[in-house]
Amino acid sequence: MSDSNTTDVTNPSTFILLGIPGLEAAHVWISIPFSAMYIIAILGNFTILFIVKREPSLHEPMYYFLCMLAVTDLVLSTSILPKTLSIFWFNSTEIDFSACLTQLYFIHCFSAMESGIFMAMALDRYVAICNPLRHSAILTNPAVAKMGLAVVLRGGLLTLPYPFLVRRWPYCTTNIIPQSYCEYMAVVKLACADIRVSSYYGLFVIFSVIGLDLSFIAVSYTQILWAILHLPTKDARIKTFGTCGSHLCVILAFYIPSLFSFLTHRFGHNVPLHFHVLMANVYLLVPPMLNPIIYGMRTKRIRDRVLQLFTHKGT
Repeated sequence: MSDSNTTDVTNPSTFILLGIPGLEAAHVWISIPFSAMYIIAILGNFTILFIVKREPSLHEPMYYFLCMLAVTDLVLSTSILPKTLSIFWFNSTEIDFSACLTQLYFIHCFSAMESGIFMAMALDRYVAICNPLRHSAILTNPAVAKMGLAVVLRGGLLTLPYPFLVRRWPYCTTNIIPQSYCEYMAVVKLACADIRVSSYYGLFVIFSVIGLDLSFIAVSYTQILWAILHLPTKDARIKTFGTCGSHLCVILAFYIPSLFSFLTHRFGHNVPLHFHVLMANVYLLVPPMLNPIIYGMRTKRIRDRVLQLFTHKGT
């Protein structure tokens, strides 16, 4: 190990990303499912954006939210995977300090946005199922635009202090990050200073974003479930419950690994490092792959447009 990794690094020019510590021998094999998930995420989310833009009949709140989610997923997965694959394939472990801060900001900013979009989509489903006659009056295009702007501003502003907090600390022990990307607490923990301010602010962001959004989503889907149980026919109950159930699975696939990763940095000292790093990658790769499948291909109007697109190309 070079001296620059272990001696005084008050203002390091680079950090070293280890990938998945303990599984270095399997990096090439791990890259295969990671690459597959990324390709599916790119193709799926671009397809959603193309179909919604192309079809005026899909210019409705539900599909606007779906487009917001697709853009967020594209940014999230692209923020981490190219660098992760360069570590797995070429052992390109160095990352510039400024590039690390930029990656860190984009990951946390767009994670907060994704959480906000899930909350907005839960509201859309709640109004559509529990108050369908007022859906078009409540969720107008200006209302959707305001909700989208609020989600973007909240994510951008709450996570804006992250790179500044990271930059202010001295790094005099090591510049090695035992992860495959720059995560806020993983970087802050390298500092040789009292990092309680950074840790407390990180917890504040977690609970003010994920805590608030999850609470709202839980209340919304509780009301939705109650409405489903009171639908007049069994077929209607099964169909609606199947759609909402798949949506909940995608939401849980985002929140469970993300909460696990965030809280493990602070409290999970006995969690194996390789498992923690894998889970930290799961919440940034699996939802972007699943979202266009669950929210897109299982939505009949989008599925029909995709089939029409490929049918016309084949004739």
